[in-house]
Amino acid sequence: MATVELRFSAQPEHVRTARLVAAAVARRAGVEEAVLDEVRLAVGEACSRAVGLHRTNGLTAPVRVVLNEGEKVFSIEVGDEVPGPAGGSAEAVPGIEAALDPDTDGQDEMGLAVISGLVDDVEVTSGESGGTIRMSWPVAGTAEAG
Repeated sequence: MATVELRFSAQPEHVRTARLVAAAVARRAGVEEAVLDEVRLAVGEACSRAVGLHRTNGLTAPVRVVLNEGEKVFSIEVGDEVPGPAGGSAEAVPGIEAALDPDTDGQDEMGLAVISGLVDDVEVTSGESGGTIRMSWPVAGTAEAG
């Protein structure tokens, strides 16, 4: 499994670069062309969320993006260093109801709702050392080449 890791300062202008890199690696990994827009949009939302969390919390640490080319699946992890609940818990990705809840951070929850609408396989975790959004897509079969 090939891995590409990208780290960038928490500046909005770097999100576009992360999107372009993710799309290029996804294409090389064999993700279907029709799905590449979803990859770009999901990575853009996840990176924008991480940048916003870093800036809101005054963190200077870089945002981390790890792209993994598996044999059957392509996955992306976008990590922030904003501490969450102790012990690290996996949270369900909220739907639109959570995004519209006035008691939650609307920007953060809306981004997660958009991601959950774009990606079938998504997991959000949060712990003392930060949070991670893990997304994955199937890779097109290689049997077609024969």
